Parts: sequence; structure tokens; C-alpha cells
Amino acid sequence: MKHYHRTHVTPELVMAAADEYFPTLSLARQASSSRSRVYTGELGTLKLSAKPEGGHYTFIEAETDQVGESRLDRNVKRFFVRVHRQAEPSHKLAAAY
Repeated sequence: MKHYHRTHVTPELVMAAADEYFPTLSLARQASSSRSRVYTGELGTLKLSAKPEGGHYTFIEAETDQVGESRLDRNVKRFFVRVHRQAEPSHKLAAAY
């Protein structure tokens, strides 16, 4: 599945957050560059990239090798929440019923 997120956090900080978060899920970094990573482990494979877009935005793209809503996909969404909190620490997330 592919997931996307747009943020004000710089690509370097996004990659630093990814290097901190995904190893806690037993995912090992297999390949990396300044703006992309590939993580693999028991949950599957994740390709993550962060590119500058439109001036002050960063476009984050995450692609997993899983079908449907897997545990890895849910954790990618949790990572996006961490990045969002990094951009806006005072923002309170609430369920939208």
C-alpha cells in the first residue's frame, strides 16, 4: 500500500524521526540516502521518502509490500502522527466520529 503525508518538517528531520521510530518495530534499515530509506523485517518491507515540495512543505511517501491494512501500514500512519506532532506540538488529535 502507498501512504502520503505533507508536513512543514524538513526532510532531514523526517528521516531522523524514521531512523528513531522504525527500528523499534524490529525493522532494519537496508538502504538509505539523504531523503529515502528502505526498512525490512518481520512485518514486511517499507520504502520511505521525503522530498521538498512547494517551498516550505515536505512530501512524505511510504510504500509497503503488504496488501490491505497490515500492522506495518498502521505503524506508518502512527509515524505520520509523530511527524505531525513534531510540526505542531500543541495540536490535540481527536477521533472524528
